[in-house]
Amino acid sequence: MTLIPQRLLGEALLISARRTPEKTAIISRGEEFSYSEIYNRSFNLACHLLNAGVKKGDRVAIFMNNSWQSVVAIYGATLSGAAFIVINPQTKANKLQYILNDSGAKFLISSTVFKNELFQALNDTPFLQEILYSGEVDLLVKTATLAVNFENVVLSGISDVELPKIIPNDLAALLYTSGSTGFPKGVMMTHQSMVFTTWSLIEYLRLSEEDRILLVLPLAFDYGLYQLIMAVTLGGTLIVEQSFTFPASIYKSIDKYKPTVFPGVPTVYAMMIAANKQSGLSFNCIEKVTNTAAALPAEFIPDLKKIFPSALIFKMYGLTECKRVCYLEPELLDLKPNSVGKAIPGTEVFLLTQDGNQVPAGEPGILHIRGPHVMLGYWKKDDLSEIMLKPGNFPGERILCSNDIFTMDDEGYLYFQGRTDDIIKTRGEKVSPLEIEKVIYRLDGIREVAVIGNPDILLGESIFAIVAFHENATIGIDDVLRECNLHLEPFMIPQKIIILNEMPKSSNGKINKFELKNLLINDNGRTV
Repeated sequence: MTLIPQRLLGEALLISARRTPEKTAIISRGEEFSYSEIYNRSFNLACHLLNAGVKKGDRVAIFMNNSWQSVVAIYGATLSGAAFIVINPQTKANKLQYILNDSGAKFLISSTVFKNELFQALNDTPFLQEILYSGEVDLLVKTATLAVNFENVVLSGISDVELPKIIPNDLAALLYTSGSTGFPKGVMMTHQSMVFTTWSLIEYLRLSEEDRILLVLPLAFDYGLYQLIMAVTLGGTLIVEQSFTFPASIYKSIDKYKPTVFPGVPTVYAMMIAANKQSGLSFNCIEKVTNTAAALPAEFIPDLKKIFPSALIFKMYGLTECKRVCYLEPELLDLKPNSVGKAIPGTEVFLLTQDGNQVPAGEPGILHIRGPHVMLGYWKKDDLSEIMLKPGNFPGERILCSNDIFTMDDEGYLYFQGRTDDIIKTRGEKVSPLEIEKVIYRLDGIREVAVIGNPDILLGESIFAIVAFHENATIGIDDVLRECNLHLEPFMIPQKIIILNEMPKSSNGKINKFELKNLLINDNGRTV
């Protein structure tokens, strides 16, 4: 068989389907799907999109739970030449509408289980031409938008349609992440950057086609998305779970399907450690454990070694704008317990001062990243792109400024110290304080609001909302919490709401968030 060099994201599925057509690619809800099945369904979807008018570079939004359908949606979109956008299924209607309109998505692939959010979001989406819906009940959308059943499309006979010519520089995906303005930003990733990143991850994680990766993270989270991409690129198997909401069912799935790779976050590992202490939970089949999002506490390591006695444990750090920055070799876990490692293969990292000068070893500086994995920029936000992408050492080159403070030792290993902006990183998600503040300000009786992040061993940062009421206000903490639950995704809802009579102010009259953080030690708030 002629070897096909992979240059494009979708070529990995084609290569794996040709090499091992009958091998199980995806296991979802107890069903197994071979590479040939996943490829054929993805190809059918690509043909439908092309017949429906999709052009290279058009955006296809995917608003679904983890499932075989969402896998096919991702690869069908990329084979058609479109750029896919995977939207977190917890997203509320107002943000869903914003992402659809900001991206100019022409096609939306979703499910009837989200019809309540869709009804609200689709009130004003002028760019949307067609919805493909998964489910048995017809989705009653606005008459201006054509609705087509997803399963009927992907299970139909293969159409005789020529796929478009795509090159590595073409846009592959928009990955939406929260920004300091309160609106999500679309991170632009090309085929070239995503293929490079995938192989870099595969190299340092020491993965092979024999690996079976367990997915409990949302595909909308780039950490979850790349589990799929790595599995397909290798010709391995991905065991797709919707979430870690019901741990007992996940444990049964591990016992049944024997995954070899377990990607998780500290909140997941904390639940597993508690189960281990109660029942001796342990899985010998797992050979590699990975962690990113929030830092993995050093205190977790001994317990994780009990749960995964045969596994290598990888600590990592990254950000959506370049996917992954660094990793720590498992062999150094005990020697450098507080480090998040060194630059991933094929990339460079260095620390600079605010003025752009090199920082000596051991001194704090702002982390900058150089490599093919760095984003093109933010979708239609050149001003924000210029803040994050700085001129490099060579003419025309741009490097990524992380806005995170690190130190680096003499061997090039990084140690996280904090952030330079207001963005809160919790449960692996970037959260804009402004977005939460806007929701709380909608309530009558709110005088001032400040939302800040507080270091948390499990979440990375927990969210604190500090509020000051008007003198005659008739609302309280319960009302604030109710408003947040109504309009925010679960990971954005504050863990604590604190009432103050007066907010500390800076000399220019702005709320002093630095002083607020100092007050947290002796707050009179309520954990919710």
